[in-house]
Amino acid sequence: MNKKRVFISSVQKELAEERRAIKNFFIHDPLLSRFIGDIFLFEDIPACDRKPDDIYTTEVEQRDIYLAILGNKYGWKNADGKSPTELEFDHATKTNRERLVYVKGDDDAGRETEMAALVRKAGRQVTRRRFMDIPSLIREVYASLVEYLERQGALRTTPFDDTICTGATLRDIDDKQIATFLETAEAKGRLSLKGSRAPKAVLQNFQLLRDGRPTNAAMLLFGKEPARFFNNAQVHCFYFQGTEKHKPIASQQPYEGTLFELIGQAVDFVLGKIDRRVGTRAAGLQTPVEYEIPRLVITEAVVNAVTHRNYRSTGFVQVLVYSNRVEVWNPGELPSGLTPELLREPHGPIPRNPLIAEPLFRVQYAEKAGTGTTDMIADCLSAGLPEPDFRQQGPHFVVTLWREWLTDKVMAGLGLNERQMKAVAYVKVNGRITNREYQKVADTSRPTAIRELAELVDKGIFIRLGAARGAYYIIAKKQLKKDSNES
Repeated sequence: MNKKRVFISSVQKELAEERRAIKNFFIHDPLLSRFIGDIFLFEDIPACDRKPDDIYTTEVEQRDIYLAILGNKYGWKNADGKSPTELEFDHATKTNRERLVYVKGDDDAGRETEMAALVRKAGRQVTRRRFMDIPSLIREVYASLVEYLERQGALRTTPFDDTICTGATLRDIDDKQIATFLETAEAKGRLSLKGSRAPKAVLQNFQLLRDGRPTNAAMLLFGKEPARFFNNAQVHCFYFQGTEKHKPIASQQPYEGTLFELIGQAVDFVLGKIDRRVGTRAAGLQTPVEYEIPRLVITEAVVNAVTHRNYRSTGFVQVLVYSNRVEVWNPGELPSGLTPELLREPHGPIPRNPLIAEPLFRVQYAEKAGTGTTDMIADCLSAGLPEPDFRQQGPHFVVTLWREWLTDKVMAGLGLNERQMKAVAYVKVNGRITNREYQKVADTSRPTAIRELAELVDKGIFIRLGAARGAYYIIAKKQLKKDSNES
C-alpha cells in the first residue's frame, strides 16, 4: 500500500521540539512507520527563492494528512494579517485534507488573541485534542492516526462491541436480564418479537453472538458479572459540596453491573443529590415530581457516556455532582466529522458501539435520529436552565449540565430590588434580556435599566454579551464566589 504523507504545522520557534518529536515518533514506531511516510517539516527543506506562502500551500496539497500543533503564539503574519499556521489550516480545509489538531494546555486565556481565535475556529470544524507535554502529545497523535487508518481500511481491527468476549460462554449470560429486556422493549413499543424468545435466539437476533460465543456487547448488556471481564465497565459517581473538585468528598459510589443497571444507578445517584419539587395529584393518581435538572436530560447524558465511550480505554465513566452543575465524563471522543459545536445542531447518529446502542434504543434509553443532544438543550431551556456544555477534555468527552444556583436562599442574600428580581425571573424563562426588555419588564427608564443591569453583572448574576445596541444579558452559569457551598 502507498504510505500516507503528513504535513506537520505549528509556529516554528514555539513548538519546534514538539514537531521534531512527532516526526521521530512516526519514523521509529513499529506500527505507524508501516503506514506513514514523507513527513514534511518546514525546517527540513533547503533554502530557495520561493515565497513561504507558496511552499506551504503546495506542500499541504501534496499530503494526505494535515497535523497542526497549536500553542500560545500566533506567529509571523503576512500582509493580510494571517500566520502561516492559519493559512495552512485554511488550505487543508479547502483541499479536503484529513485534519488533526492538537492544542497545548487547557488555559485558552493565556493565548495570543489571534491564536485563541484559531483554536476556536478549528474547534468548530474538527475535534481538537489537548496535550500538556510531549509524551501526552504522542499518545494523542497515536490514537488519532490509528482511528484514521481504521476508517481508511488500511488498518483492519474488529470493533470492540463485535469482538468475542475472551473467556466467556453462554453460561455467563443472565437469562433473567434478557427476559426483562424483552418485556421492557415490548412495553415501550420498540420491539415486536415473532421468533423464539430463548436467550440464545435473542442474542443471535441482535447480532450479539460470534461463532456461538458472546461478544463484548453481549456481556456488557446481559452478563451475570460484566466486571469479571471488563474492570473498566463501571460508573463512578461523586458529590461535592461546592463548585470545585476537592476533598473531603461528601459522597462517592462506584457502580458495577450491566449497562442497563449502570445507567439506572448513576441517574438515581444524581437525582438523590439535586433539588426536587413534589406537586399535587390534581392531574392524576400519581404525585408528580419535578427535578431541577429534568430527569430525561440526566439520563441522556449518562446513556451517551456508557454507549459511546471507548471501551478499549482503561478509564471509567465519571458522574460529578457539584452545587452548580453536573458533569459526565467518558473516556473517548466524538466520531470524525462531529464537533462539540455541531452537537447543538440537527445531526445524524454515529454510534461508536452500534451493537450496544441497538438494545438501548429498544428500551427507549437512546434514539436513532441523532436528536439526543438537541433534545437536552431544548429540555434545559424549557426548565429555565442554561444550555448544556459539550467539550473535549484531553482523552475524555465531557457534558456539563448546569443547575439552578439562584435558589431562593441565594436570591435573598443578594440585595436585589423588585425590578431586578423581575428581570431575573424573566431571563429564567426567556433565556436573555436586553436593555429595552428590562425597561418594559421592570417598568422603568433607560438610565435606571443601564444602572441596574450593570449591578446584576457586578454581582455575578448576569453576563453581558454583544456590543452597543446588540447587547443582551444572560444568567451566569455559576457563582463567582468560590467559597460558596450553596447546594
